[in-house]
Amino acid sequence: MDVRIGLVSDTYAPQVNGVTTVVQRIATLLRAEGHDATVVAPRYPYPTRGESRRDPDPDELRIPSVALPVYPDIRLALPHFRDIARFFDAARPDVVHVHTEGALGLAGRRYALQRQLPLVTTFHTNFPQYSRHYGVGLLEPLVWRWLQWFHRPAQLTFTPGEGVRDELVRRGIGRAAVWGRGVDTQFFHPARRDASWRRWLAGGENTPIVLHVGRLAREKNLDVLIDAWLLAHETLGERALFVVAGEGPLARRIEARLPFVRLLGFLPRHDLAKIYASADLCVFPSHTETCGLVALEAMASGIPVIAADAGGFRESVRSGVSGMLVAPHDPRAYADAVTTLIQDAPQRLAFGAAAREHVLTRDVARENVELLELYSALAGLTERRTSPCAA
Repeated sequence: MDVRIGLVSDTYAPQVNGVTTVVQRIATLLRAEGHDATVVAPRYPYPTRGESRRDPDPDELRIPSVALPVYPDIRLALPHFRDIARFFDAARPDVVHVHTEGALGLAGRRYALQRQLPLVTTFHTNFPQYSRHYGVGLLEPLVWRWLQWFHRPAQLTFTPGEGVRDELVRRGIGRAAVWGRGVDTQFFHPARRDASWRRWLAGGENTPIVLHVGRLAREKNLDVLIDAWLLAHETLGERALFVVAGEGPLARRIEARLPFVRLLGFLPRHDLAKIYASADLCVFPSHTETCGLVALEAMASGIPVIAADAGGFRESVRSGVSGMLVAPHDPRAYADAVTTLIQDAPQRLAFGAAAREHVLTRDVARENVELLELYSALAGLTERRTSPCAA
């Protein structure tokens, strides 16, 4: 049967991050399969990087937002409960799926509970760990209490990692399930390797490229990346090019500390797929990832990954087979891993091939089928609740 799903997120296109990627993927999937998907998300200023001004989408409600002063890429929106209720009342969703625990997520949660609709939530971001990075670790217990309260009414709480799923269950969020760690292995593909990009970046096709992709923020453990790349560059010199793709408050710090690094800033999704495939290895030092979707995208592109031995990376990277896992706070361990793989091209290529083979088991197709089946089952609950016979 056709289903109508209301999606709510405090971050959405044109921003590029793991949450946005998953929400867009769900909306696209639903519409492609003949279902209805309506989205509540922040409104962003236009024109925006990689995004031209466009006509309003009748299936989206964009709520005015303002930039977070210390981190302008993050937008804050007020809940606008009445506007959201009117929008969803007109769309008549069978299920409400809330992807973030912010103000808009709170409004979506409230709507579902007030209308007695099935509520699905997703735990994308490990905010309790983030609190330590921003010097407010004492608030971690309060953050957990908020998250427990927020997710407890949900029929399902998705999270992309098995370790995080187990942690949620342990903390009383008992309907947690693993979903959302699929990757589009046709879009992120080794065939996107581009010799012209390599020449533009490195001045030649044969210089190995060491890449980091992601939000340039403190919670991504970037001080360790900086120290590691300084050490690696001391050893490798001009035998490798170091490249960073992404934006965030630490961009200037990286530029100042690592003058040899090419900073590319924001890249549209298509260019991101091209640069993954055109690199030779990727480094991800964050130890707070619930999934580490960037690592899966790199692996799908046939690139080995050096990552923190923590969080979701442990479930994606087979150390010594498809990449290397190292102690999260040890710059020397990252530097040694980078140096080893740059100097050993056969091992690097073998790791890349194994990475691609592994990620083929994480293709989005299987997860998409699972999600549609779950939505249909939950929509059936709504149908029974509102049918004349049920009354």
